[in-house]
Parts: sequence; C-alpha cells; structure tokens
Amino acid sequence: MNTISLNHAFVFDSNRYMLTYADIDTHKKAIVFELDDVLFPKKDYLLQVYYLFANLLEYTETVPPASDLVDFLKTAYERHGEAGLFERAAAVFGIDSKYKEHLDRLHLAAQLPLKLLLYKPILDLMQTLDSQGKQLLVLTAGNQTMQLNKMRHMEWNGLDKVLKVYFQEELMAKQLEPMDFLLKDNGLQAEDVLYIHSGDTAVSINTPMVDCIGAERFWKPSTITHNN
Repeated sequence: MNTISLNHAFVFDSNRYMLTYADIDTHKKAIVFELDDVLFPKKDYLLQVYYLFANLLEYTETVPPASDLVDFLKTAYERHGEAGLFERAAAVFGIDSKYKEHLDRLHLAAQLPLKLLLYKPILDLMQTLDSQGKQLLVLTAGNQTMQLNKMRHMEWNGLDKVLKVYFQEELMAKQLEPMDFLLKDNGLQAEDVLYIHSGDTAVSINTPMVDCIGAERFWKPSTITHNN
C-alpha cells in the first residue's frame, strides 16, 4: 500500500488540519472504506449489545441489576478491549457460563434499540463523493453475519443505495485476494482507488499501488509537516 499524496499545497493559519473531500486526488475514481471505526464507531454497536445482554440477564435471573452490568462491561471494554470480557463479568457477578452463548449470539444478530450513525465528517465526505460521481465501496474484515447486522442498523441517509459491499473472509475463503477482486469486479486499476481504513483493523491489502489513509485524518486534527 502507498501512503496518500495530498491533493494540493495547504495554506492555513494553523498546522493542525483535518482532511476533507478537497484533499483527495481528483483522479481517484473510487473510495474503498473499511466499516468499523471508519464509517462509524464500533463501540456504538458493542455498547448496545452489552445493554441488551444486561437486560436479558436481569429479566431472566433478576440479578445483577442491568445498569450495574452495563457500567461494568463499558468500563472493562474501554480498559481491556473485547477479549475475555464475558469472563471478567462472570467472575465479578457470578454469571453462569451458559450465558456466554447468549452474548455471542447478540454480537452476531442483535436487534439494536438505536440506529448506528456515521461519523459526520465521513457522511459529508461520502455524500460529496457520490455527488461527484465517485464509486463508494466497502471492504470489511470480521464475521460476515455480524458486519451485515451492523450495516442493517446504520442510518445511511440514502447512501446504502449506491454502496457496494465486499467481505474479506468470504473472498479469502474462495482463495481470492480481496482488493484484487474488488478492483477487477469494478473495472478499476490500483491507482484509481483510495482506501480509507482504521488504525488497527485495516483489511489486509496485498495489492501494490493502492493509496491508503487512516480514517481519523478526516475528524482528528493532525500535524502537517511543511517541507522548506
């Protein structure tokens, strides 16, 4: 993968800068997005899963109080991540191991109480890209059932009508290199594409000459280094 070359020289008062559509090479024909922490905060999905699980457990067993378990799961996730989260909660609240299966099922197919919202800068970017005739593609890693469930609960603002989605695991199971397949399927060359990924869940890209950039650059100010 190549690190993106910015579209023009910047003139601004501060050296803190967030990217927008104007910074993308106009020759790019398609933008490929990851899903988690690129289009939306993955945490927004997980916290709703934990909320549903806590309420299911309180309804079934009467204890622990759902609010206590939600607070614990939220804090444990923020400090330690997803790995071993059920085991941490079970040790503190005495939760029967049989409920791990319930939590796993909720991860895959939860009916969320709230819509998942796109990051506002990414929504603005995608709407502008679409209005300029650029192709919008999603290439996502992770369990296909879970990723589909996330997308079903997203507030797309009409963008779902123009998005084309590819699943890394499905393609790799067919012995296909995901980015290569995506390019061929859309009649694109590597240099036609910009790949926007998260910092730690980027799809494995083995295709040379594909420009890439971290999604956070579109909502988190970054220091721009000026070459004299």
